[in-house]
Amino acid sequence: MKKQKSGTRDAAPRGFGLHQIPRFKFTGKLRPGRLSPRRTVPETVPRPDYWKDGRPKAKLPRYPWEIDSLNEEQIERMRESGRMAREILDIAGRMVKPGVLTDEIDAVVHEEIVKRGAYPSPLNYNNFPKSCCTSINEVVCHGIPDNTALVDGDIINIDITVFHNGFHGDCSETFLVGDVDEKGRKLARVTHECLEKAIEICKPGLAVKKIGGVIEDHARRHGFSVVRNFCGHGVNSVFHTTPNVMHFKNNEPAGILKPGVTFTIEPMINEGTHRNVVWPDDWTATTLDGRRSAQFEHTLLITETGVERLTQKIESSPKFFWEE
Repeated sequence: MKKQKSGTRDAAPRGFGLHQIPRFKFTGKLRPGRLSPRRTVPETVPRPDYWKDGRPKAKLPRYPWEIDSLNEEQIERMRESGRMAREILDIAGRMVKPGVLTDEIDAVVHEEIVKRGAYPSPLNYNNFPKSCCTSINEVVCHGIPDNTALVDGDIINIDITVFHNGFHGDCSETFLVGDVDEKGRKLARVTHECLEKAIEICKPGLAVKKIGGVIEDHARRHGFSVVRNFCGHGVNSVFHTTPNVMHFKNNEPAGILKPGVTFTIEPMINEGTHRNVVWPDDWTATTLDGRRSAQFEHTLLITETGVERLTQKIESSPKFFWEE
């Protein structure tokens, strides 16, 4: 029997979505699977303001160029949340192999976050049903963990955010499932390079709008496109706030970076078109042409002299595949 590689897109549709949503035009082979019941969080764990009804209540800045800076105590809490998010992402990444269900990854992520006395930030955020995002192949972002099994040749982005001591730490990586073809490996590697090149220019006084051009130039140089519908964001005691960090060339009035600002850069880079479509679940965004997408993300802090990665790999973190 020929080994099936979903990355080559010659497999039959996966999941049961054809029967569940008969009129929706899916763009690739992936389909929504079955969701397990919502996972619970102990009452002893401090929770964000949206945990019960799904609606964030924090007041956001009036203008997109208004960006809050944190004090030293708040920054230290952000460091703690960032380190925890990194630990959880490493645990999730080690689970990635053919046959593993994305819901199994979510279950471990949930358990590991909760046992550390933290809350999985995605859970019930604007009614998102799970504790992390798992985005396979053509899924650009916000994939919902379900009973979909990973297949040899897939690529998967796992996006982790934890709410700890009143602050959110947010990071993601794209992982390879088994034997991935060279173009899929290149897509993941170039996406990470896009993130790193963007981080390198971050410092006090930089206009936020400058970040996108660095990302788009590198992606286009390698024949890839940059997703425009989703962006990086400010993150602190609020999950998503200013600045909005576009990953493509733009002239948005997104403000100026200054010491104490914490935010994410999280480019989503596509093999084909930059355009996307959102599934009827109102979350899962996929490429319009069904080709693959990759993403990497860090939470960052602007310091007096430059930038600090709050979700940087630690000594025990697995190496990237290109480092092995």
